[in-house]
Amino acid sequence: MQTNLSERARALPGADIAESVLRTCVHCGFCNATCPTYQLLGDELDGPRGRIYLMKQMFEGGEVSASTRLHLDRCLTCRNCETTCPSGVQYHKLLDLGRAAIEAWAPRPLGEVIQRKLLRTVVPRPTLFKTLVQAGEAVRPLLPAGLASKLPRRIKSAKPRPAPRHARTVLMLEGCAQPGLSPNTNAATARVLDRLNISVVPASEAGCCGAVDFHLNAQDAGLARARRNIDAWWPAVEAGAEAIVQTASGCGAFVKEYGFVLRDDPAYAAKAARISELAKDLVEVLGQEPLESLGVRADKRLAFHCPCTLQHAQKLGGTVESVLGRLGFSLTAVPDSHLCCGSAGTYSITQPELSRRLRDNKLDALESGKPDLIVTANIGCQTHLDGAGRTPVSHWIEIVDESIA
Repeated sequence: MQTNLSERARALPGADIAESVLRTCVHCGFCNATCPTYQLLGDELDGPRGRIYLMKQMFEGGEVSASTRLHLDRCLTCRNCETTCPSGVQYHKLLDLGRAAIEAWAPRPLGEVIQRKLLRTVVPRPTLFKTLVQAGEAVRPLLPAGLASKLPRRIKSAKPRPAPRHARTVLMLEGCAQPGLSPNTNAATARVLDRLNISVVPASEAGCCGAVDFHLNAQDAGLARARRNIDAWWPAVEAGAEAIVQTASGCGAFVKEYGFVLRDDPAYAAKAARISELAKDLVEVLGQEPLESLGVRADKRLAFHCPCTLQHAQKLGGTVESVLGRLGFSLTAVPDSHLCCGSAGTYSITQPELSRRLRDNKLDALESGKPDLIVTANIGCQTHLDGAGRTPVSHWIEIVDESIA
């Protein structure tokens, strides 16, 4: 569509990206057909096409209001619209720019500012987050139902990891929320990879991937975390690590964007591009290996929830199902598997009502095939779905690990 950015918008970092994305959109509306919030609310401004118009208006010097901010906040950033779009509109890049601009042009109420600051203070710090989870576990009966549902029903202790001993090595992002909510996930990953003659080498200096800050419109803080991770991983990369494994697809989607978000940083652009090349979701690594050698006894009937960050951001829809099928697991059909569960990072906290409705719809679909267990590939989805107290939800790699004879 024709676009004429205002002088104020042209002065923003990434203005060229905003203009390019806006010009790519032909306003066909196919995106609305697969947008979860449009399906729930039926409001044009709560679908991708309407949000693009709001951002176009904003970048062209039009009105910027609390209403504009609300409609952008309601977006899950699930990127389903990008999968649907026939014109290849990179909506999420425009949304990141729009959200960053609106923070300055239409400041939030104090309550929202404090809430987001608390999230950015707690979630990216694994030790603090784990301590608060443990404290919550201790007083769970006293917590409000909404807060208690954010805690796992049962936290599996991390079983021992094998020491590095193989010629083939990979790095693994430990994450920030996952060590507190599901500490056995990464341990199970290390054990399964070890059986395939691949060792996970530690990089203790690496921390949060930066997505929490970046998607709460603190982009500079998110980029600072990305740079720290690059510095932490670089010695192992130079030593020959063949991949940086992600067990949380939300983190993986962001690490794969390091090359883009740091493209203008002369000190990090080349390294960031290399890190993005090496970033692999766990399924990308396992899918290339002789899985039959694992000796899995697949005796469970599973429903797989494919996170949006896996199928729409990383374009890996169907890959986990393929691996689980190769291992002999029985998988149930999941209607509307392209739709978001409502977790979406911190969305379940900032937009609790919409998030709950999306979660319940997703669970109805996942449970329609009467599985023994629901498995997924992202800690946010796992905790969010399991918090409903219905069919238990785990990370798929833990089920594989438990099923090895």
